[in-house]
Amino acid sequence: MLVKIMCFTPPSNGLNRLLVALTCAGLSLLTACANVIPACTAKISPPSRELRNTKWELVRWNLAPNAQGEVRTRQIPLGDNGNPIQIQFDGNGERLSGSTGCNRFTARINEDARGFTLDQIASTKIACTPQRMELENDFLYELNDYRSIVRNGDQLLMIGADREVLSFIQKNNQSR
Repeated sequence: MLVKIMCFTPPSNGLNRLLVALTCAGLSLLTACANVIPACTAKISPPSRELRNTKWELVRWNLAPNAQGEVRTRQIPLGDNGNPIQIQFDGNGERLSGSTGCNRFTARINEDARGFTLDQIASTKIACTPQRMELENDFLYELNDYRSIVRNGDQLLMIGADREVLSFIQKNNQSR
């Protein structure tokens, strides 16, 4: 698969051009694996304050590339009651909560100079179909073990240590 990303930058000194080129090259490699292409202006590891009071819905789940380098997508059905997988950042920048489509969950946000991580993930324990429980367990695992976040406007990518990519779109914060 050939992915072409073009970055246009204003004239500047050679060091700035090199940094922009390296950033774009890194995003090209990252997004080629993910089969999604955020703009070169996308923010990698945005501070949690930029995500406060935002709600996101999972729209695509890319599995890690197979032995042939092909990126496969995981089916993301709506939950047992028609609920999508969603995450929401609170207004204080301290908690993430949401729905797995079956159960509700919450997690604490810990932030340092490198970005933020999630811990103390807890969820309700409503019984769902076996397929939904598997999807829910895998989703909560990815939340616990992601390595980086990329935000490009209304798109949020969570890239896992296992190279799986969860792609979210921003939703309005009003209850469903």
